[in-house]
Formats: sequence, structure tokens, C-alpha cells
Amino acid sequence: MAFPLLTPLLRRLRAFHSETAGTVAVEAVIIFPVVIWAYLGLFVYFDGYRQASVTHKASNTLTDMLSRETANITPTYVDNAKALFDAMALQAQDTKIRISVVRWKDSEGAFSVDWSDTAGSALLQPLTTEDVEFWDDKLPSVPDQERVIVVETWATYNPRFKIGMDPIEMKSFIFSRLRFAPQLRYSAN
Repeated sequence: MAFPLLTPLLRRLRAFHSETAGTVAVEAVIIFPVVIWAYLGLFVYFDGYRQASVTHKASNTLTDMLSRETANITPTYVDNAKALFDAMALQAQDTKIRISVVRWKDSEGAFSVDWSDTAGSALLQPLTTEDVEFWDDKLPSVPDQERVIVVETWATYNPRFKIGMDPIEMKSFIFSRLRFAPQLRYSAN
């Protein structure tokens, strides 16, 4: 043998390789953090989907509430609608809403904005006719001069645990026809 010093080392390596005592403890130490991370990840993803569902249901409730309204809508009403949305959306953060009434005009072959108002962020602007002109694919086909309420909501979901997922902005776009009145009026007073 050319390397007599390696023989004892090789013998010990073979003995170590065939030894199985303590492997469960070592495997548990290695795998336990992965199991905890996976469990927390499942919790965060489930919670995110739950929050998306709750936010969407809150948006539907606002739209239904507006479709039944017969009085004028005011900025205070819009602010209170946002407060209601916040209460129904539970843990959503950085929420904002935009409520608009759009009308279809056969003569122009496009939608136009009757009125629009926002709450929750100064950066969120009311819709303009230029914004909705080509919303044929977003809104239903309606008769000439028919109005549709459009409620858009945004809410940020922040994961409860840091598992590598960033905060997510959830957006809802809900529309409805008016139920009890021919139009939903807006009054800035």
C-alpha cells in the first residue's frame, strides 16, 4: 500500500457510514424548519385567499347598497361607504374605493361618465369619459341611455408571517344596474 496512513481513516469512514445511531435526531433538526415554513406558508396562502373573498364580498355589498339607493349620493356618503367597506373587509389595509355611474350612448357607441367620486387616497382620481369610452369588454351590453353603477375597490393584504411573499393589492371591479330609480344622482353638497 502506498498510503498506510489512509487505511485507519478509510476504516473509520466505513464504520461511520454504516452507523445509524442518532440519525432520527439529525434528520429532525434538518427537516423541522422546513415543515414549520411549509405550514406557515399554507396558512398565509389560505389567509390570502380568504381575505380576497371577504374583500370581494364587501365590494358586492357596496354595489348592491348603491343600486337600491334613491337619495342623492354625497361626498359624505362615499366616505361612509368606504368606512363600511373597511369594516366588512376586516384586516384589509390601505383601502380605497371609487364609485362611478356610467351611461351608454348609442349615438357615440361608447360609455360616458355621469359622475365619479373616490375615497381613501388623494392619488386615486375619479373616472373620466376618456377612461370608460372603450369599456365595452368590461361592462355589459345595455340599452341606449342606460346607466350602470361601477364600484372599484382596492385593499392591500399583508401576510401575517414572513415566508417570502410580498404584500398584495387586491382589486375588485363590480358593476350593477339601478334597481329602484332611473338614475343615481350625485350632489357635491
